[in-house]
Amino acid sequence: MKAIINVSLKEGILDPQGKATRHALKTLGFENLESVRIGKQIVINLNTFDAREAREQAQKMAEELLVNEVIEEYSIDIQ
Repeated sequence: MKAIINVSLKEGILDPQGKATRHALKTLGFENLESVRIGKQIVINLNTFDAREAREQAQKMAEELLVNEVIEEYSIDIQ
């Protein structure tokens, strides 16, 4: 199974990379932008066919290493 973990900064946390990207997009003519937030996606191939087990493993990985829960939030998609 594949676990896809999407990580983004929590609302209210400054995102300088998103701000710089927004500015660059505006200079390219994309004027209809309210905001841009930058995140990351982590794709993990797991050696299991049990979706519940895969989700539990992915959540444990996220909480123990992949996500800084003080400033980031995440979602998990199991495929």
